[in-house]
Amino acid sequence: MKETEEFDFYDRKSIKVYNLNERIRYQLKMLDSMDAFTKRHSENVANITCRLCEKLKLGTGFTIYCTTCAYLHDIGKLFIPPSILQKNGKLTEEEYEIMKTHTTIGNKMCMQDLKLRPFAAGALYHHEALDGSGYPNGVVGNKIPYEAQIIRVADEFEAITAKRQYKSHIGIIETLNILISHARPTPPKNLADGFKKSLNPAASLGKIDKKVLKALFKVVIDDTEYEIAARSEYLEFLESEIKRIKDAMKYYNKMIASATEENIEYYKAGVKMFLRHYEDPLKCPEMLEELEHSYKMRKEHIEKLYSEVKQIKRLSI
Repeated sequence: MKETEEFDFYDRKSIKVYNLNERIRYQLKMLDSMDAFTKRHSENVANITCRLCEKLKLGTGFTIYCTTCAYLHDIGKLFIPPSILQKNGKLTEEEYEIMKTHTTIGNKMCMQDLKLRPFAAGALYHHEALDGSGYPNGVVGNKIPYEAQIIRVADEFEAITAKRQYKSHIGIIETLNILISHARPTPPKNLADGFKKSLNPAASLGKIDKKVLKALFKVVIDDTEYEIAARSEYLEFLESEIKRIKDAMKYYNKMIASATEENIEYYKAGVKMFLRHYEDPLKCPEMLEELEHSYKMRKEHIEKLYSEVKQIKRLSI
């Protein structure tokens, strides 16, 4: 059993460039030119997109196509100035307008390469919204290619979680609630706005597809349950470690209470029977305290994950 606890949400079902065949590798070669953050984002979005396609029970061919589109969706960011792309604070209106051009730039890059051309839709349409409020062209409803509708959900989810620097699912409910609000129609601001919306066929639509969002719920539940399993396995390791140090403590306590050097050495040898060669017999109490604290914290985290699964299952759009 491993002695270190490792978990990466996006590695639940890894989809990396090196897993793909030679033909698709060519199509994705531009990822190597991206900055590390954008490349990682693109891989994560592709990973989630693939799994959304599976939950939506889409065909293998379309899933591969859609996943490749997702890899390339931000390819236009290669030509966005780093000062804008990597800015920590909020973008100015002017900077935001420049950032938005990554969609049209990416589309142009794909269209200029015959091997990339079939995947241009992801780059162009992934920021379009069903209600027409997206960019670059304000396309409405089913005029947005389905692959782009799927990628948008994966992209928003990944962008929000990355921005908040989640290492696991702490706070995941907030993220899903944001996406739920994006799947619902925007309420009118006033009567006049309400009248205009009533004349607009897209007024009953949100920004993202509800069915795709429901598929995301399933993906998140799968990964949360996987994380629970992984962390539970590590918890079992901690339990065995606690038992080991407690056994050592029986000899440690007798060692501390001994009055003669002979008895001290005798019980010290007993302590060492339960320790690894690099562990200090005199630090048994500290080791036990640290292990018990670690166990308590991780157990509480697992309980929180169980609670989050229940909350996700109760979410409605």
